[in-house]
Amino acid sequence: MPRLPCTVCKNEFYAKPAHIRSGWGKYCSKECQYKGQRTGMVVLCTVCGKGTYRNRTEQTRTKSGKFFCGKSCQTTWRNTQYSGERHRNWVTGKASYRATLLRSEQAQLCSRCKITDSRVLAVHHRDKNRDNNALSNLMWLCHNCHYLVHHDKTEAVGYVVPVA
Repeated sequence: MPRLPCTVCKNEFYAKPAHIRSGWGKYCSKECQYKGQRTGMVVLCTVCGKGTYRNRTEQTRTKSGKFFCGKSCQTTWRNTQYSGERHRNWVTGKASYRATLLRSEQAQLCSRCKITDSRVLAVHHRDKNRDNNALSNLMWLCHNCHYLVHHDKTEAVGYVVPVA
C-alpha cells in the first residue's frame, strides 16, 4: 500500500489503492477528515465577544454583517437598533406613554390611593395633553382614581376626598 501525506497534519499514512482512485486517500484519521472538511471560521459575537463557529453559508447570509453566539445576544442587539422611530411599526409614538413610564424607575402605585396592583393601573397625563409624553407629565393612577380625576367636579375645585 502506498504512503501518502495527510492534507491536514502532513503525517504519512497508508491508503488502499482503491480508496486513492475514489478520492478518499486524503486524511489519516476521522479527526483530520473533520478538520479538513470545515470551510468556516470562528467569528466573535457582536454583543458578548464570545467566539462561535460559522460556515461559509452562514457567513454570507447575514444581512447586518454582524454575528451572534445565540438568540439572546441577537435579540439584545436588535432591541437597541430597531426600537422607537426605527421600528417598522412605528407610527407617531403617541401611544408609547405606558411603555415610557414602565421603563422609568417610578414605582408602580396609584399616586392617589397608593394601590399597587398593576392590573388596575393606568397612565395619567398631568396636563391632560396626550401628545405630551414627557416623564414629568406622566403618573400612575388606578382606574377608579383616573375616572375621578377626569370626571368628578370636586376634583376640579381642588377638594380631595379622604381615602379610608
